[in-house]
Amino acid sequence: MENLDIILLVAGLLCAVNASAQSVDKEPVAIVEVGGAAGWDVKGGGSSFGPDLAVEVTPIEKWLELEAGATPLFRRHSTEWDTDLLFKKPWTLSEKVEFMAGVGPEWIHTRAYGVTANSLGGEAVLDFMFWPSAKHRFGWYLEPGYEYNFGRGHERSVGISGGLLIAIR
Repeated sequence: MENLDIILLVAGLLCAVNASAQSVDKEPVAIVEVGGAAGWDVKGGGSSFGPDLAVEVTPIEKWLELEAGATPLFRRHSTEWDTDLLFKKPWTLSEKVEFMAGVGPEWIHTRAYGVTANSLGGEAVLDFMFWPSAKHRFGWYLEPGYEYNFGRGHERSVGISGGLLIAIR
């Protein structure tokens, strides 16, 4: 009987190793975010709108997500390009819902009334990701945020972006 116990133990361990290897293979290499964004200047009250595109990777599972994105925002007589790199801490709330809080630097390129300006800024976001199925192939996101521009005028703005999540395997 002892041999049978050892065989069952080894078989159980092999199955567990095989199952964990399969779950690692199912993790996406990257997640692409495609959507829209809106922003409001806290000081001046102006609003702007535009598309949003970002790519997210996971260098440290359950601890760190990196997101690089670009958003052109348009308003009357001006265009602003925001390019950011966010460092996010993820939390899995359920099989279909994830939450992340993140901060990071931002490069801001503005063209208003014919004058071009470049500046650095900082951004803080809350990221809500919703996956309709447990396979996490497609989903949607909602990301409210706050931005502080270190350039002239020290503009502060709040915004929200949202759209489609596409997992790249």
